[in-house]
Amino acid sequence: MAIKIEQVKSVLLKNARVVDPQVKLDQITDILIEKDIIRKIGPVREFKGKTVDCKNKIVIPGMMDMHVHLREPGEEHKETVITGCHAAAAGGFTELACMPNTKPPIDCRSDVEFIKERAENHLVNVHPIAAVTIGQAGEQLTEMGDMIEAGAAGFSDDGKPVLTAALMRRALEYATMLGKPVIDHCEDLSLSESGVMHEGKISAVLGMPSIPSIAEEIIVARDLLIAEYTEGLLHLAHISTAGAVRLIREAKSRGVRVTAETCPHYLVLTDEAVRGFNTLTKMNPPLRSENDQKMLIRGLKDGTIDTIATDHAPHAIEDKECEFQVAAFGIIGLETAFGLIWTHLVEKKLLTLEELILKMSVHPRQILQLPENKIESGAPANLTLVDPDIMWTVDNTAFESKSKNMPFQDWKLKGKTFGVINRGKMILTV
Repeated sequence: MAIKIEQVKSVLLKNARVVDPQVKLDQITDILIEKDIIRKIGPVREFKGKTVDCKNKIVIPGMMDMHVHLREPGEEHKETVITGCHAAAAGGFTELACMPNTKPPIDCRSDVEFIKERAENHLVNVHPIAAVTIGQAGEQLTEMGDMIEAGAAGFSDDGKPVLTAALMRRALEYATMLGKPVIDHCEDLSLSESGVMHEGKISAVLGMPSIPSIAEEIIVARDLLIAEYTEGLLHLAHISTAGAVRLIREAKSRGVRVTAETCPHYLVLTDEAVRGFNTLTKMNPPLRSENDQKMLIRGLKDGTIDTIATDHAPHAIEDKECEFQVAAFGIIGLETAFGLIWTHLVEKKLLTLEELILKMSVHPRQILQLPENKIESGAPANLTLVDPDIMWTVDNTAFESKSKNMPFQDWKLKGKTFGVINRGKMILTV
C-alpha cells in the first residue's frame, strides 16, 4: 500500500458517528471541514467538495503515539522520519513523539530542529523527545531549556534508564520547571544483564537467561520516590509488570505526579509466545506472565495506566533472523496497534470506545503538555476515521514501515482505521 497524502481545502464527513468524551459528544452527524478548521458539526445538505461516506464508521480525535523510534539519524535503513510518519498515518495516528536513542542521540538543539524540519510538511505532527543526558551516557544533563525552545516535548534516555538517583532528581527538577516530563525506561541493568525473556516457568523450561520483574519494579519504586520528593513530572514508559502497576497506583493515591504507559503487545501476548524461540517475540521489557497481563488491563481500566503507546522499534531483517539470544529487542507497532486494542480489549468489553479515545488520543497530549485536540466547531481538524466492523488480516508486506519485525503476521483482527485528517491534509487507506 502506498500512502497518498491529499491536500484538502474542504471535505465533508457524511453520516459518521462522532465521538469525543472531552466535549461529551457521541452522535451520528456530519462534519464539515474548511481550510483545516471544523466549520460545522451537524447536518449538511448541500456541498460540492470532497465527500467521505462515513455511514457505520466512527470519527474520533486524531490518535497520538507518544513512544516511537524513528531511527533517524543513523539507522535510516530501519526507518526514517518520513517512513515512520507514513506508518503512523496508515495506523490512524496524526501525531507521534519520537525517542532520542538515535545514532547520534537527540541531545542538543540542532538535533531537535533536524527532526522537526524533516517532518514539517507531513500530515503527522512529530514531537521529538530529547535525551536526559549528553550522549545518553548517564553522566551530564543536556541543555534542556535550549531543546524545549527548539520544540522538544519531553526528556528520556529511553533504551536504558536514567542511571543514577542523583541524575533523576536533577532531571525532574529542571524538566518540571520547564513544564515537561521525564520519561524513564525502568530497568535495573544489574538485574537484567544478559537476560532475553521474562523470568518465570517458561524461561526455566527453555533454559533461557531471564529478566525478573523486579528489574523493572526497583527503578519504578526509585523514580516514584524521587518524583514525590521533587514534586516532579514523571512518566514511566512501557510498564509490563503487576508489581509496577501496584506501585504506580499507590503513588497516585498519595498525589505523586506520575503517569504511565503500556503497549499493545503486553496486552495481547504473554511469555508463552516465546516457547518457539521466535525472535519476533523478543522485546524489552519482555513479554510477561498472564497475571501481569491481567493487572495491566486492570490498571488501564482504573486509570493507573494513562495511555497505550506502541514502542514502535524497527529492525532490519538480519537483526531478527538469528539466534534468539543475540537477536535485537523490539517490534514495530504503529500499523497494528488500533486493530489489536479494538479486537482484544474493546470487542471483549475490557475497554470502552471512550476509554480507548482517552488512552490513545487525549492523555498522550496531556502528558506532554501539548495543545488539546477536541472535535468542536472552530477547532483545528485533527481526526482519525475508524471502521469498527471491518475484518482484516495482518500483512506486513503491505506496511508503510521500512521494517517488518512483529509477531502478528496473519492474525485476524476486527476494527481498523481507514483515514486521518490533519494540517489541511488527508490520507484514506481503503
